[in-house]
Amino acid sequence: MSEEPAAIEPDQKDWTVVIANGCDECGYRPHDVRRTGDLLRDSIPRWQERLGQPDVRQRPEPTTWSPLEYAAHVRDVCSVFRGRLSLMLKNDAPTFPSWDQDQAAVEKQYHLQDPATVAEEYGHEATQTAEAFDAVEDHEWQRRGLRGSGAEFTVETLAVYFLHDILHHLHDVRA
Repeated sequence: MSEEPAAIEPDQKDWTVVIANGCDECGYRPHDVRRTGDLLRDSIPRWQERLGQPDVRQRPEPTTWSPLEYAAHVRDVCSVFRGRLSLMLKNDAPTFPSWDQDQAAVEKQYHLQDPATVAEEYGHEATQTAEAFDAVEDHEWQRRGLRGSGAEFTVETLAVYFLHDILHHLHDVRA
């Protein structure tokens, strides 16, 4: 049985600020949402290359995810946000199902996953999510959705928030 990694302290920061202000930490600036699919597809080779490096399982600190754990996370982020996008396009102001990213990391044992498999899965999930954003029509960008906390998103702000997550974690893993 392998040793469980140190617990990650849940991130309490309100990352919705990146929607309007961008992110000084990683350099992200809100993008033209109609390019979300292209920008997401551009991330695929960067994640796949990072997953091929020998230190992929190494945590920079005991309480910071390894590149493998971050990659498994962004793979799942693609799926979760694609589901949220679908809800927003099919329903009026739906409330998104809750998703605990830290619980997902523990339950799915991100630290034990195969890097090559995660690379392949990320490519698949990112491609499907890119296609979902590509299919958004001009009149749909202002459709609304809600997190359980009550935070409101439009399809447009969801695209900005989502893409920042993917790119910020590339910054985290120095890819």
